[in-house]
Amino acid sequence: MRFYLLTVAVTAVATLGFTWVVWRIGMRYKLYPEIRERDVHTTPKPRVGGVAMFLGVLTAFALSSQIPYFQIFWADPAVIWSLLSAAALIVAVGVADDLWDLDWMIKLGAQFLAAGIVVGFGGIQIFFIPFGQQFVVSSVASFAMSVIAIVIVMNAVNFIDGLDGLVAGVALIANAVFFVYSYLVARDTGASSYSSLASFLAVALIGVCIGFLPMNWNPSKLFMGDSGALLLGLLMASSAIVFTGNLPPALLGSNDVFGRSQLLGAFIPILLPVVVVLLPLLDFGMAIVRRMARGKSPFSPDRKHLHHRMLDMGHSDRDAVLIFYAWTAVVSVGVLLMYIGTTQDWPGDYTIGVVFVLVGVAACLIVTLLPSRRPAAPAPGGPVPAPSSDPTPRTP
Repeated sequence: MRFYLLTVAVTAVATLGFTWVVWRIGMRYKLYPEIRERDVHTTPKPRVGGVAMFLGVLTAFALSSQIPYFQIFWADPAVIWSLLSAAALIVAVGVADDLWDLDWMIKLGAQFLAAGIVVGFGGIQIFFIPFGQQFVVSSVASFAMSVIAIVIVMNAVNFIDGLDGLVAGVALIANAVFFVYSYLVARDTGASSYSSLASFLAVALIGVCIGFLPMNWNPSKLFMGDSGALLLGLLMASSAIVFTGNLPPALLGSNDVFGRSQLLGAFIPILLPVVVVLLPLLDFGMAIVRRMARGKSPFSPDRKHLHHRMLDMGHSDRDAVLIFYAWTAVVSVGVLLMYIGTTQDWPGDYTIGVVFVLVGVAACLIVTLLPSRRPAAPAPGGPVPAPSSDPTPRTP
């Protein structure tokens, strides 16, 4: 555990330093696009924070290469280099998009290419899916499912990048819960070492998010942009897939290891990153329907996303971000408690986790639907007033 804590600390400090440097460079050379009509911030700010986050990831890997405890996943360097190569590609494309607004087909193609590098060259794949006692092991299906899963998670994370500190905080919570889960599974399965690439990626992202948040919290000085959000999505999805790929099939499909079914525990690594972004995915689907119903392109921007609606309801941007944090924590911690319920002598197995989720959802609904202040009324025929804060919506 101490090596994981060391990784978090070093990565956080390094990322904070890189973030400050990138911000200074971004301001000096005006590395920011013009403010768009749908934006609600009024002061141009650099959107190249993903570069600092990528440098933080590199720092974490450089540190791990010098610690014998982490040599277990350095034994196959191809996996590491495929991850870093894909990350470098997606950050470069993300920066280009933030500066020059690339065509969506180019961005999507780059995402599939990055995912293909991770899956094809790194071998990070979904090798099997628990379905009764059957497992999907087709190489073609494995490749396709893995690439699609990574691209979906990348876009889901990028989609919620709409308020100061939102993505970094959500990713921090999600990766913290995922690390605890992976650590518990290593303990419960009697693994010879708690060191794993999946756990390491989680703690590296925790450190990156901690280091980036101070300059991204409202009022922010720097945005992570597409480069940072896509980077987080890529590594979160890869961490989940590599973790699932290392679990023994007997554990995924049986109920005799712990004396009870492990189906939920088997799906958590795949579901957790998706569950965390269920609301953004719902918002994305609603946006597609809404725009097409109006005869517009499904990728045409508007100001009708969940975070926009929360601001219009009367929530401040900080309140909205904290509410998103709460939703993330309720869902992810609740699922973690359900897993723990299958491995401990708790009454009712999933009961504690289910109760936690139900109570948490009720509380989140209350604070979501009852904002602390009334929304400002727009002037007749005038535009909707922008909030006093400075968030940047990242609509597709």
